[in-house]
Amino acid sequence: MTATLDDVPDLLPARMLNEYTYCPRLFFLEWVQAEFADSADTVEGSFQHRRVDRERGTAPAPGRGEPGAGAETAEAREDPDSPQVATSLMLSDPGHGLIARIDLVEFDGTTCVPVDYKKGSVPSVPECAYEPERVQLCAQGIILRANGYNCDHGIIYFAESRQRVTIPFVPELTDRTLSLAREARELATEGAIPPPLPDSPKCPGCSLVGICLPDEVNFLAAHRSGVSANEVRRLVPARDERSPLYVQEQGTCVGKDGERIQVTEKGRSLMKVRLMDTSQVNLFGSVQISTQLVQELCRRQIPVAYYSYGGWFNGITTGMGHKNVELRRRQYEAAADPARSLLLAARFVRGKILNCRTLLRRNLKGEADSTLKDLTRLAYASSRSPDLSTLLGLEGAAARIYFGKFGQLLRSPGGTAFEFDFHGRNRRPPRDPINCLLSFLYAVLTKETLLTAMAVGFDPYLGFYHQPRYGRPALALDLMEEFRPLTADSVVLQLINTGEIRGNDFIERAGGCSLRPDGRKRVLAAFERRLEATVVHPLFGYAASYRRILELQARLLGRWLGGEIPEYPPFRTR
Repeated sequence: MTATLDDVPDLLPARMLNEYTYCPRLFFLEWVQAEFADSADTVEGSFQHRRVDRERGTAPAPGRGEPGAGAETAEAREDPDSPQVATSLMLSDPGHGLIARIDLVEFDGTTCVPVDYKKGSVPSVPECAYEPERVQLCAQGIILRANGYNCDHGIIYFAESRQRVTIPFVPELTDRTLSLAREARELATEGAIPPPLPDSPKCPGCSLVGICLPDEVNFLAAHRSGVSANEVRRLVPARDERSPLYVQEQGTCVGKDGERIQVTEKGRSLMKVRLMDTSQVNLFGSVQISTQLVQELCRRQIPVAYYSYGGWFNGITTGMGHKNVELRRRQYEAAADPARSLLLAARFVRGKILNCRTLLRRNLKGEADSTLKDLTRLAYASSRSPDLSTLLGLEGAAARIYFGKFGQLLRSPGGTAFEFDFHGRNRRPPRDPINCLLSFLYAVLTKETLLTAMAVGFDPYLGFYHQPRYGRPALALDLMEEFRPLTADSVVLQLINTGEIRGNDFIERAGGCSLRPDGRKRVLAAFERRLEATVVHPLFGYAASYRRILELQARLLGRWLGGEIPEYPPFRTR
């Protein structure tokens, strides 16, 4: 998709010029695709900026140094010899297409000096500042001059070392700044994301490294072409430090208490968790949530998921949503192309069948060679399916074989009488405890993949294998295919074979079966343990949790749609 000049904003922020100088791909992700993620560095940087993020002071009128409306005069200031100061000053230069919110500007007569705050210490380079910081500061100087101020140098204040470094706006730096600004706008106009930096030392400190996937993209591109690739570094933590919150006690209220989420029952506090430690909020049945908390969760992009009392996933509340329209455009184009949809669908199904085969191979006792061979045959046949209907038939055949053996994986713990029988898959409603567990866990997994798809920027209701149907999150169902046996099915086996779930944890009535609240708590706890369990990625070689790998797969799908990698690699455990 090629952009036009009308698609590109008129004014380029000086901060984005910093990002372009540092890494063109980072600039494209942030400015063109509107991606952003906090890291320890960005949070620390925001903390160091707290004093200059508020608009304080006023700027004198340009030209003769006369005070502007409301500006304080030298006589009115406590120290008449000190320069006049304005913080968080927004100015633009339409002629050069630049805009900046300047941290602090010191005005002294007819001269002004922009001061840019940085969180670190003075680097050991001849200019005492890296090029991206010097270019950003020079852009601010260009903007100030365009607004009639005299400005021939700027200052970078390094908070950690508490030092001010003067940066002269020499012609060479000015020309370099304007040249980079033109290049950045041309890149945005072309609309093609630059390739990742190869094995760059900049990547580990970048807050967008988990979105950019520099090593993974380079590895997959080189692997397909037969070129040797560098080792893939694990540049993001194996697990998300935040955790989901599940509330299913009927009649409880969930509200906001400062920086914490508080769950109460009839005014009595049941629990408190910090907002910063929460990745999502899940509410079952008659649980109330306050408007104040919903607004705060929306601001922080923390989703709220709603379930019925029986565990059916009903919907979610999120913030304004992801701004990467380009990704959704590519998704719609691929979904409208039968050949590309079939290619992706075959990858999803093949990954699912092979992961089902792995689960049977690990747990099935006795003679299993013929079953494993049949699943292998169906997996590879799915790669050559001529259409979606044939692929659906192959998946159905594999499911019948898999669930035909699934009951043999269930064992009686402690030598007690076996409580459960499983004779195949049934649902809507599930008629036995095993199918009840499978249906409930598939619903929770659907919620996970739906939230992941939305966080990455996809439309979760438009899939490639699962066809659009009112109210069905088709793409979420696509993404969960390869994870069904690895997360939901394996949790069922663990719950039954270890005795965590017993027959008295279920309610059976009118031919249907559902979980009691206490049993559902244990199921959710086991599911969360599984998602947080780490596994070595078979392609990239680093360890990551299943929840992190689920996000990785969604982002790889986006990279395939953007043409950065030759094919979508389904996740297969060994």
